[in-house]
Amino acid sequence: MKRGAPHGAKFSKNRTPRARASVSLRNNVILVLGFVFLLPGLSRPMAGQTSPAQHGQLVLTGGTIYVSPAADPITKGVVFIRDGEIAAVGRRGSVRVPKRVATLDCSGLTIAAGFWNSHVHFSKQKWANAANIAAPELASQVQAMLTRYGFTSVFDLGSPWENTRRIRERIESGEIPGPRIRSTGEMLLGFSVPEEILRTSGIMRVTPEPLVRDAIETLTASKKRLDAGTDGLKIFAASPFTPFSILPGEVIRTAVNEAHRRNKPVFA
Repeated sequence: MKRGAPHGAKFSKNRTPRARASVSLRNNVILVLGFVFLLPGLSRPMAGQTSPAQHGQLVLTGGTIYVSPAADPITKGVVFIRDGEIAAVGRRGSVRVPKRVATLDCSGLTIAAGFWNSHVHFSKQKWANAANIAAPELASQVQAMLTRYGFTSVFDLGSPWENTRRIRERIESGEIPGPRIRSTGEMLLGFSVPEEILRTSGIMRVTPEPLVRDAIETLTASKKRLDAGTDGLKIFAASPFTPFSILPGEVIRTAVNEAHRRNKPVFA
């Protein structure tokens, strides 16, 4: 996997973080997950909790906080999370929080932003029929591939869009924890993938999309994907399979122009 830069909190004019938040403990690091989870079950006791919970609120205390790569770390810091958003960050004593808020002691731990991964695929057979995968199983798959490594936002560069949309919807609804997902949906291909490659790689079997070999076919395919709600386009520009081929320049230009017309990115 390609690991991206840390996803920092968004700040208002008074520099108060307002990112969506959650917490994941792994290897002595707490990842405050930007724009991802809704902190389910804050009313339940948790390990290290030193005060009872007030619904929708959580305070992380005592940890070393890395607010951004350019800022010095905050030692013995405090992170106040309210209604699934980071409401305040600062040194102990500088952050005002309400009484009777769930508190998690993070002494000796590091608190940091989550990571972006801008090249993932939800195309393996295990993701097929995502709407009906049992929630514990789907959550386990997402954790094994993404969140255990600290990825809190990902860009899927090639998978059946309607299926990937279901994964995203189940995360966004709060049914399962997971990263914020963006997707290009199906790749724009100018060649067929050999059956042997599909079989040995474990790619799910779906009805293949029409190939793009000229500007007209490319514009039709690009509009179809973007109109369906994808977040960008993925061009498989060069075939790694025999007979080797490269997409014509007019195909690439057409896809890029249509995506950029809608302020969407293109990957190749």
